[in-house]
Amino acid sequence: MSPQQKALILPKKQGNFEVGSRGIPSPGPGQLLVKIQSAALNPVDYKIQDSGMLVTHYPAVLGSDIAGVVEELGEGVKNFRRGDRILAHGNFVNDLAAFQQYTLTIAIFTAKIPSSVSFDDAATVPLGLDTALVGLYGKENGAGITPPWTKSAGDHESKKPIVILGGSSSVGSYTIQLARLSGFYPIITTASPSNEDLVRDFGATHFFDRNLSGQQLKAAISKATGSPIKIVYDAISLPETQSVGWELLAKNGTLVLTQSASVKEDEGKGRKVIQTFGSPHNPQNKELCRSSWSMVEKWLSEGDIQPNYHEVLPNGLEGIIGGLERMKMGQVSGTKLVAHPQETQ
Repeated sequence: MSPQQKALILPKKQGNFEVGSRGIPSPGPGQLLVKIQSAALNPVDYKIQDSGMLVTHYPAVLGSDIAGVVEELGEGVKNFRRGDRILAHGNFVNDLAAFQQYTLTIAIFTAKIPSSVSFDDAATVPLGLDTALVGLYGKENGAGITPPWTKSAGDHESKKPIVILGGSSSVGSYTIQLARLSGFYPIITTASPSNEDLVRDFGATHFFDRNLSGQQLKAAISKATGSPIKIVYDAISLPETQSVGWELLAKNGTLVLTQSASVKEDEGKGRKVIQTFGSPHNPQNKELCRSSWSMVEKWLSEGDIQPNYHEVLPNGLEGIIGGLERMKMGQVSGTKLVAHPQETQ
């Protein structure tokens, strides 16, 4: 194997991406070296380029969603072997990032890909699923619901309503699926009318047009359920969707956001706002995500978690640049963009 590889590099803060070369890292204890076959794009990638958030060292390699083949095992890795097809959640550190041909992954945040699932499908899972999961089940970064895979879960969420704003987004679609696993009912979501079938396929029981006003949505939801809405997961988290979510929320309810809050918590009604952060590498999320990642292969194999629909970009790592631009312009809906680093010219 060549000691050099191709990578999509952000040379400086708020700079322009360019394809370059960097060394292939060696796995340390508890790590895997992975040859990346598919890497998915996320909005956080263009936001880092635009704002410089989350990254402190340049030149930087970005990307969180990894699917590929195990090349080497670090010390103490027991559950994997060379040649395994895997998916993993990368980190905002060059040696653990997705937009390159080889990367390191942390074994406890890595899972085998079932034979029925492609690399492209698998690459759509990690960040979206972890963000949905931490937002629902995280004690510090989420609503603190008991996870459905734990023995103490029972069915205590059964027949409780949940509202998911932006159900056709990656995070929204995984939130719908986890809500189904947790026993919520009804599972109410908003999306574009063109994505109604998509969100119903993922498990939404009630669909409403995302263009309804807060009052219109509240009236429609009150016909769907007489129970108070104690959890709203806003997978979009723009100021306008946050205000809609806040309006729907019952006393002592929780609004889960993927971006900074523009609504204010109100002491009188006890409603809470939580901005989730779905990285398993965050110390607060480590134990939750360690237990959930042990379930990922089973969930995918049994169809409990369905990957996002995806579109493959041309030209390997080079194609990511145009893909991020399309996402920033709002030209991607209900679909995850995926690149093939090994096809880089």
